[in-house]
Amino acid sequence: MSNHQSIFSTRYFALSIGIILSVMAVGFEGLAVTTIAPSIAGDLNGIDLFGWIFSTYLLAQIIGTLVVGRIIDRQGLATPFTFALLLFIVGLVVAAIASDMYMMIGARAMQGLGAGAMMTCVYTAISLSYPDELRAKILGAFGTAYVLPSMLGPYVAGIIAEQWSWRFVFWGILPILILSALLSLPAFRKLRAQGAQEGSGAADTWRAVLLTMGTGMFLVGLGMLPKITGIVLVIAGLALMAYPLRKLLPKGTLIFRRGMPAILATRGLFFAAYVSTQNFLVLALIDVKGRTPDQAGLIVASAALSWCVFAYLQGRWDSADQGRGRNRRIIVGVLLLTLGIAVVFWIPSVTTILAVIGQIIAGIGMGLAHPTSGAVAFAHTGEEGAGETSANLQFADSFTPGVVIGIGGAILAVSQVAGMTMQSGLIVTMGFHLLLIIMSLFASIRITPVRSFSKL
Repeated sequence: MSNHQSIFSTRYFALSIGIILSVMAVGFEGLAVTTIAPSIAGDLNGIDLFGWIFSTYLLAQIIGTLVVGRIIDRQGLATPFTFALLLFIVGLVVAAIASDMYMMIGARAMQGLGAGAMMTCVYTAISLSYPDELRAKILGAFGTAYVLPSMLGPYVAGIIAEQWSWRFVFWGILPILILSALLSLPAFRKLRAQGAQEGSGAADTWRAVLLTMGTGMFLVGLGMLPKITGIVLVIAGLALMAYPLRKLLPKGTLIFRRGMPAILATRGLFFAAYVSTQNFLVLALIDVKGRTPDQAGLIVASAALSWCVFAYLQGRWDSADQGRGRNRRIIVGVLLLTLGIAVVFWIPSVTTILAVIGQIIAGIGMGLAHPTSGAVAFAHTGEEGAGETSANLQFADSFTPGVVIGIGGAILAVSQVAGMTMQSGLIVTMGFHLLLIIMSLFASIRITPVRSFSKL
């Protein structure tokens, strides 16, 4: 392949723009909700359900991811992508008119289903359309798709929530989705999945539903501890989760087996630690440190901006070393994430400057580790495994963060029952994130090295 080939060359231009706009729409919504979630929970009298604003969204992605994967095999990308967009739009409308937290949680579930389906379509399109040399670049462009959300999303959402109402944030995302649909669908209509696998579509869908139900029971039970009802729900939830997890994940994922299992374990753990840290840092800045929603949003935006810059740079470095430095970039990225989370771990000492520094460092780590781990996963996959790998990557990006944020919410709920302060509960939550990122670091050193482009 020519060294001058680009993801924006004539052959790839329409698809690349469509992918970037799709990710931008989902990213804008996610970053905006991170900022306005405390306002939502306060207005709807649901601070005890704060974590579910995020966990419901992320857990619903599990079902959306696996269901749409089977539809892609039968119908191509255009139909499921259209359905996913419509579902996401309905979720936005319901969230905008929500009258209580349960209605909001239902809306977030619809948004999660739509987002999971959309992102699975995007990953499948990347695997089928781009050669390995360009995959790191298009995955890095995901960071570029965070430029507008990172610079404007959290800050603007905070201003809207403070000056008017958080409800206008959801209405404001609709035009982005409509523009995304207009520019994305023509490119997606030209793609059809290849190498569809026979068999277990219905079974996998049922396993995804079972896993979501079990995880929900587990998280509800955690929030009710130490009551006997909570203990029963935790045990029952774990029992329901065990079987589908073994079937849905590549064998050896939970013990960091070398190869694809280690890739997915690394990605799931560092992504969960990053997302959950951002969500609870916003809560700490607003409820403990007294910052306004727009100020907290601007602090969080610094991470997305550094993510964007280094996601672009890793694409250039990937071309320069022909992919041979990918494993090293993942390890360095996870190390930086560890440092970034450690900076904001001790909430009493966190100032605005320290929060920004921690977020910038964590963003650099994400910019290195997130797109590179995706490129490594696809490099280990043949064309016939593209759909499965796409689903696995999206699964790692949804299930683990959903569980971790839910556990964080449960920690806060239990700490309040125990008479602890919000600050103390947040410190325990941040410590949990540090433990996860250390586990991710261990898993990252077990990823099988990637060969150069010329040998792939």
